[in-house]
Amino acid sequence: MKAHLIRIKKFGILTIVICLGMLHIESTKAVAQKRPNILFCIADDASYKYLSTYGTSWVRTPTIDRIAKEGLLFMNAYTPNAKCSPSRASILTGRNSWQLEEAGNHSPVFPIKFTTYVESLYKNGYKVGYTGKGWAPGIAKDANGGNRLLTGSPFNELKRDAPTKGISGIDYAANFQAFLNKKSKDEPFCFWYGGIEPHREYEYGTGVSIGKKKISDITEVPPFWPDNEKVRNDMLDYAYEVEYFDHQLSKILEVLEKSGELENTLIVVTSDNGMPFPRVKGHVFEHDNHMPLIVMWKNGIKVPGRRITDFVSFIDFAPTFLEVAGVKSNLTGMQPITGESLVKIFKSDKNGTVENTRDHVLLGKERTDLGRPKDAGYPVRGIVKGNFIYSVNYEPGRWPAGNPETGYLDTDGSPTKTIILEEKRNGINARHWDMAFGLKGSEELYQLNEDPYSMSNLAENKSYQKIKNELKAQMEKELKEQQDPRMFGKGNLFDEYPYGNESSRGFYERYMKGEKINTGWVNKSDYEKVEK
Repeated sequence: MKAHLIRIKKFGILTIVICLGMLHIESTKAVAQKRPNILFCIADDASYKYLSTYGTSWVRTPTIDRIAKEGLLFMNAYTPNAKCSPSRASILTGRNSWQLEEAGNHSPVFPIKFTTYVESLYKNGYKVGYTGKGWAPGIAKDANGGNRLLTGSPFNELKRDAPTKGISGIDYAANFQAFLNKKSKDEPFCFWYGGIEPHREYEYGTGVSIGKKKISDITEVPPFWPDNEKVRNDMLDYAYEVEYFDHQLSKILEVLEKSGELENTLIVVTSDNGMPFPRVKGHVFEHDNHMPLIVMWKNGIKVPGRRITDFVSFIDFAPTFLEVAGVKSNLTGMQPITGESLVKIFKSDKNGTVENTRDHVLLGKERTDLGRPKDAGYPVRGIVKGNFIYSVNYEPGRWPAGNPETGYLDTDGSPTKTIILEEKRNGINARHWDMAFGLKGSEELYQLNEDPYSMSNLAENKSYQKIKNELKAQMEKELKEQQDPRMFGKGNLFDEYPYGNESSRGFYERYMKGEKINTGWVNKSDYEKVEK
């Protein structure tokens, strides 16, 4: 009897052990199958070059440094279009701006036909939301006239004291916490941290007074700007706002860690376009389109701490997010995606080049800000491959940054812009004005390893005709494959699309007739006097 009881006891213990083992296996399987969260962090107007992550000593971004150390640092990431609305539209749709109809312009009416990856994830079980700046500026309506939430539901109610007048009072981290509080425990999330910094305007001198920087900290001023105290202060004020974006990101990561979701969250850090200075934001040069890209995903990146030299584009984000979320293409509800997922790079153990086919990116622009007759844009297409950037200006008779008499509206007002304009007006130096605002030829070619600031145009140099022709042929072939209207003689469509802000349409003609129209992003002194 006693032996029988012992056998029963042993059998019971064995059963419990087996059951516990099965529970552990099922629990492990559930964790493995849990869909990852996505935290997309995008600064507003931050160039890749000016982060400590990429080697700049006078901009300190310790949070981004940490993400790079524990994740991946991409050395060749580019936005197809260096302006807010079209850049963000490419992120959201996985398509180049010339494939997005009206959304290829700045401040457009967003076409109903283009579903965003955020909208798709929402339909496929994700909690979605954003804080700060989502897709903007422009208008996005659904078929019934209601407002579309292209980047999810807004979380902007919670505020904090901002350190300067130019910095937003939105408490990004607190609003992220409010978002997490509204989701169920097992619900995966997709959240967009759209920092409004370092978008202008800045409070002049705060880089020194609050950021504790010195103008001598700057090791080099780009040669297309004057090198003086005001310009250096402008750069330091910009740097302070970049550091503010980084500091807010640190607080968001703290919230994420406390929630226990850090390991299962894909974190992407980037910017929409280059810094808001002359010859950068809104143009098609290396400093305009080359973007920071830092990615961390504890559960998904095989070997962290790598530097990736593959050329990647913003159109690669949407397919990446959809793949990690397990949403199949037939369930996205999106138009065909041009970009390619980055997941293979995440899973690789290689440094440097991972996928040999990623050896170039395409760039372009149509209408950005207003200021030209008939609301016309300045159309450009370009390609970056190896050490070269090549571009075609399809309307070289138009002013690249907008007409002088309407204040060069494609370039935000700033101390740097003012100095360049004053140099030209006073006959001191026209070179900087030519580089930032002057008319250009129909083609541009720069060798980046020899000329990182794109100062010497090689398009007419006989020694570079072969490389120029090869780049042009490849660019046009791919643009035709992508059904770019400009490749088929239909580029006028982009100028005919209405401007999203109805009160600003026909700006040039109305302004020239004497109407007062708000252009608060430039200074009154930016407007050139034109003899009538």
